[in-house]
Amino acid sequence: MPYIVGIAGGTCSGKSTAAERLAERLDGLKVTVLHMDAYFRRPFINTVAPVTRKVYVEHNHPDALELDRMYADFDAACGSDADVVIIEGLFALHLDRIRDRLDLKVFVDLRSDERIVRRIKRFMSFGQTMDEVTDRYLDTVRYRHDELIEPTRWHADLVLNGTLDDCKGVDVIEAAVRAKV
Repeated sequence: MPYIVGIAGGTCSGKSTAAERLAERLDGLKVTVLHMDAYFRRPFINTVAPVTRKVYVEHNHPDALELDRMYADFDAACGSDADVVIIEGLFALHLDRIRDRLDLKVFVDLRSDERIVRRIKRFMSFGQTMDEVTDRYLDTVRYRHDELIEPTRWHADLVLNGTLDDCKGVDVIEAAVRAKV
């Protein structure tokens, strides 16, 4: 059975970066990485902002994911000949079916002001305007974070500092994984 690591955290906190760095550092081991962002439903579902009542595409609730496909891929990875399976995404510590199978639970913590700055840079590079990015963040993303993501940090075995580009936390995770594999 592979050693299974889950990495969660808020939007733009550094989850994908931590997962990719960990996979790179586990050279010599067979590593499978699953990104929850690859499982968004098509067509996307919508949500209504709780205060402004504006309609937005929903990416910050588990209902936005193709859960059956994601669970099937997760089960297949966990039953494979991989040494390590890493699953990263907003809901890695939220979904019981995932969390209950994790050997190591990681939460990447980053203050909201830093997350919104990263989000602005990322989504503006995709062609969105500053107003589009900030309106959506303020209208829906922060509410979902408080409701669904932040409480999952209490499930974590390890909380990483997402502020540091050269976070030593990935070194700690690597050492823990290598000690168990």
